[in-house]
Amino acid sequence: MKMTHTLSVSFALLSLITVSGCKSAYYGGMEKLGFEKRDILVDRVEDGRNAQEDAKEQMTSALEEFSAVVNFDGGNLEKQYNKLSKEYDKCNKEAKEVNDRIASIDDVAKRLFKEWKSELKQYSNPEFKKDSERQLKETQAQYNKLIASMRSAASSMDPVLRTFGDQVLYLKHNLNSQAIAGIQGEAAKIQTDVNSLIEEMEKSIAEADSFIASMKGE
Repeated sequence: MKMTHTLSVSFALLSLITVSGCKSAYYGGMEKLGFEKRDILVDRVEDGRNAQEDAKEQMTSALEEFSAVVNFDGGNLEKQYNKLSKEYDKCNKEAKEVNDRIASIDDVAKRLFKEWKSELKQYSNPEFKKDSERQLKETQAQYNKLIASMRSAASSMDPVLRTFGDQVLYLKHNLNSQAIAGIQGEAAKIQTDVNSLIEEMEKSIAEADSFIASMKGE
């Protein structure tokens, strides 16, 4: 059984006894099941990476629908609007998922590093302690780079969502050729914003892959 699936099942079981505000109980329960914070962190980074992949694909899909509206040359404009509106709603959902994943990653990371630092005091062998301190610093440095990249990518979604939102709202009340002409001027800006977003997402996904490999010793 893959670890991701095992952790997901374990989370589902623990969620029955763990409520919001009792995160310590959740982590304690996971440790009893054999999953350390390190395991949970890797699993959550994988989930965060996947959420960014999904968001990247959804933004690209929304851009395609926007282009279809901009290039509209007759037919049912309301149908085109409805498709764009649904794509926009999906984009918002994916953006929320990405931000929620980032928050969950940071929560377990902070707990892991706090625990790791505290346990350094338990060493009686100075060489072991020194080596563990080095590993902690290296892991924290790599993590800080990862979380900064993930947050940068997430923030890149904001201008795209704002622009899409404006266009969807404008079209909602102006389903005519004049409305199409009005949003055509925004096409280049949206394309630029989406391209920048995809670039940020791909950088963040690469950072996640590197961090996961490092934590797994690959």
